[in-house]
Amino acid sequence: MAERSFIDTNVAVYLLGDEVDKAARAEQLLTTRPCVSTQVLNEFISVCTRKMGLSRIAAHENARALMSNCNVVPVTATTVERAMRLGERHGFSHWDALIVAAAQLAECDVIYTEDMQDGLRLDGLSICNPFG
Repeated sequence: MAERSFIDTNVAVYLLGDEVDKAARAEQLLTTRPCVSTQVLNEFISVCTRKMGLSRIAAHENARALMSNCNVVPVTATTVERAMRLGERHGFSHWDALIVAAAQLAECDVIYTEDMQDGLRLDGLSICNPFG
């Protein structure tokens, strides 16, 4: 059975950045049709407009491209409840806990991110820095 993965916002942002190696790795991860949550999409749009200086239209076009290459999972009340428990138990920020909760609920095996501890395992879910 193929690994089911989840990509965090920082990985998606590298698709548009100037770091060629990181952009290529992020693009490679997209070929596996990973999961992203609605949180990731919203953060991606925010980073595109606020930090990268893209127009709203360009940010939305890039978000639509991301959505067409990923399985989008919602952030629901169940996700938030699980995130609160994860935050209490592991000390994650609420935003990182939402990522973990969404990945767990989507039955992913791995989260690709730079923002959490590389190699950490949580109930069968691995955290992996794809650029490390």
